[in-house]
Amino acid sequence: MFYSTLIAMFLASCVQGIPEDPRLGSLIWTPAGGFKLMDGGLRQMYDTVAWANYTNHINKTGWGYLEVQTDPAFEDKVQAFAAGYLEGYYTAEQIYQYWVNTVDGYCNGKEEICEKVIEYLESNTRWIKTKIAAHRSKNPYWHQVGLFYDQFEGVVHGYNDWARRTKKTIPRGNIFWMNVFGDLEDLEQVFASRFNLTLERVLGTGSCSALIKLLPGNSELFVAHDTWNSYQSMIRILKRYSFGFHMTDTDHKQQIPGAELTFSSYPGVIYSGDDFTLTSSGLAVLETTIGNSNPALWDFVKPEGQILEGVRATVANRMATNGKEWTKIFTRKNSGTYNNQWMVVDYKKFMPGMSRVKSDLLWVLEQLPGHIRSADMTSVLAKQSYWPSYNSPYFSDIFNMSGNPAMVEKFGNWFTYDKTPRALIFKRDHRSIKDLKSMMKVMRYNNYQKDPLSRCEECDPPFSAENAISARNDLNPKNGTYPFGALGHRSHGGTDMKLTSSAMFKDLRFMSISGPTAEDLPPFQWSQVDFEKDCPHLGQPDLWQFEPIQHVWSMPPKHLKAPSKHPFLDAYFMFFGDTERQN
Repeated sequence: MFYSTLIAMFLASCVQGIPEDPRLGSLIWTPAGGFKLMDGGLRQMYDTVAWANYTNHINKTGWGYLEVQTDPAFEDKVQAFAAGYLEGYYTAEQIYQYWVNTVDGYCNGKEEICEKVIEYLESNTRWIKTKIAAHRSKNPYWHQVGLFYDQFEGVVHGYNDWARRTKKTIPRGNIFWMNVFGDLEDLEQVFASRFNLTLERVLGTGSCSALIKLLPGNSELFVAHDTWNSYQSMIRILKRYSFGFHMTDTDHKQQIPGAELTFSSYPGVIYSGDDFTLTSSGLAVLETTIGNSNPALWDFVKPEGQILEGVRATVANRMATNGKEWTKIFTRKNSGTYNNQWMVVDYKKFMPGMSRVKSDLLWVLEQLPGHIRSADMTSVLAKQSYWPSYNSPYFSDIFNMSGNPAMVEKFGNWFTYDKTPRALIFKRDHRSIKDLKSMMKVMRYNNYQKDPLSRCEECDPPFSAENAISARNDLNPKNGTYPFGALGHRSHGGTDMKLTSSAMFKDLRFMSISGPTAEDLPPFQWSQVDFEKDCPHLGQPDLWQFEPIQHVWSMPPKHLKAPSKHPFLDAYFMFFGDTERQN
């Protein structure tokens, strides 16, 4: 009731006539006045609960950059809503573009399946909010789940305030769909299987490549990730959250371990989604999708008693201090949707030049509906000097349950763990990695017409640009023939590269490249592809040819607010909008 009153007070107090394209802003809150947006600067006052700094450089670097910070002096629910509001408001133009490109019209031709998915999501949300209300005051897990939904509610309100002026409205519930896009693909399969509905799906479609690499002599540890997605999704934002959340709703002494997160993401999405996240608790967290091809397992997916993947990942990122803790937290309330192989690297366990790699440096978790397997895989990393991930389960029991053996029997080695093209390419090329440059080269690698490991004897022509570390399916001939859809011509491929090292990780920094790989290949250009008119790409540059960048976060790493020395001065600065304070 109290929280609902805060939101109502905020909506009633929003200022009018806000500039069309803001970049900096703060939210202030007082018990009497509620929330108020202070646009155009980072106000440092006793009643400032959150700050945001956003720059859209998609036409310069392929990325937008968003930083949001909150003050731990305020109630966590107030912080979460304020953080979400600032993000929703300042990135609203890109949220609208991303919605047009990826969600608008999503249900065309599959309305019956979407109705089932909507019913599931509504029922699941009701169950979760009931649990939050009952347990968040004393239970750290449910408190963090609650903060996810509080922050999301702020995003929606922030966006809607912007949309009221611009008339660029998004239908109710669609921003939530953007936050559960990975789960949606599996939920579609659940209800298509359960109710014998028709669902068109690209067989074998890949989603991401990842590599963890130990250099000789343990001189460095690289962690890298390539997102594979539709090219329509390439409205991207690098984000840094610095939140003053606490472990429970009532104990404001203990702050969460993962108070600061940096990650690659999408407009309106309040976690990575790729996933690639660095946490202030010392963890680098990433995954590639392994999917599920065993229809019998969909029976484990229920609307109650389960929490969707992005929420569980966010809670684990905020609460865990090591890889084992992360896997235990993530395992709770397994939804069986967006089934991935997760890798958690604990950089606290690594020191350049260390004589021996310590246990618990790398934990790996694989999820299927009703089943999760996790283990410390540091010994494998140390023995091989690398850990690759490419959409195929490593653990034999997960592999066998996933339905992959039947796919191997039907289509051959492409669906195996150790003989699929990316497994063989990683096994061959990881030895060439000596530094950041060579690591990036491996992660952007695609020489599909000349590399024998990219050959596809059943294809005509006998190769596929899917068979590479960073796919370029737009280059596969449209009139070619392929044994299954993933190998063919479509708007899909590697859409970025992110890479961190032990040195960069200290400041939660990483290298990144946005857009499809152009290593040994022509750059991707919308005006040159035959699917341009069929694939909306509002807000994207025509030509995708960007250099690697290492973004330096501009806001200080600690909270901005300084204690007030006199309440009159705070009132003065609030009235005149001064962002500087001299004592």
